Amino acid sequence: MKNKFSVEDAISKLWDKLDGWMEAIILKLPNLIMAILIMILFYFIAKVVKKVFKKYLLKSINQKSIQVIVSKIIFLIVILVGFFIALGVLELNKVLTSILAGAGVIGLAIGLALQGTLSNTFGGLILSFMPKIKINDYIETDSVKGFVSEISLRNIVLRRPDNNYVIIPNSKFVDNAFTNYSLSPRSRISVSCGIGYESNLQEVEDLVIRIISENFEQKEGEKVEFFFTEFGDSSINFITRFWIDMVKSKEKYEETHKAIKLIKSNFDKQGINIPFPIRTLDFSKNTMQIKNNNKEEK
Repeated sequence: MKNKFSVEDAISKLWDKLDGWMEAIILKLPNLIMAILIMILFYFIAKVVKKVFKKYLLKSINQKSIQVIVSKIIFLIVILVGFFIALGVLELNKVLTSILAGAGVIGLAIGLALQGTLSNTFGGLILSFMPKIKINDYIETDSVKGFVSEISLRNIVLRRPDNNYVIIPNSKFVDNAFTNYSLSPRSRISVSCGIGYESNLQEVEDLVIRIISENFEQKEGEKVEFFFTEFGDSSINFITRFWIDMVKSKEKYEETHKAIKLIKSNFDKQGINIPFPIRTLDFSKNTMQIKNNNKEEK
């Protein structure tokens, strides 16, 4: 009999609890419907925002993979905003507080565990939005030169002139200085040479400036420069500087090659000597000593 009453009491309490839940659900039904409508609304808003960002605002990003990742992150952020608003409509303030606290702890743990990866990821996002570097630009960093072939969330890939690829983590690339030759279509290069001490220096200067000016177009604000630099061991050395079209190192080598050939051929025509170091070995003293020694032995 005692057990019977205990079972009935348990069933009664369970029924009362279910009845209370049902009553609470009925009372909260308008809020629940409103929360569901808010989630549906924010889902469509997130899709529209994602599409707008991908079509218009993410055009400056050259890498397709980064466009996809950024658009997904934007979509997720909008959904999370709708989720928190729905929790507020349901008056689940304690649940909202617990979720935010848990998300903070989890985010901190993930951030510490993936510190290097996240650094590369943010570095990739920074590079994607930087106007100073784009796909196919010719750059130099840490003694590495090459064309930018890929910018991902983890690294930047350079294709060197020898067609080998160099992979640089984004975090290291962002922290170091680099030179982008593609930003400016014009660059100044220099060619060095030496002439014999018997040469007329003014004639040499005038000749070199004329040769370079006639064969390399100098635009407004640009000019051919010529400077004698030193009295060398066997020559008076000079340097000439002038401007060329250059967005990669190959063009520098081509124009330097052309300038050297022109200077050499014109120097030959004018009889201007380009000396080279000559080493004279004098064995006369040693020879005499050897001869004297031979006589004494006899």
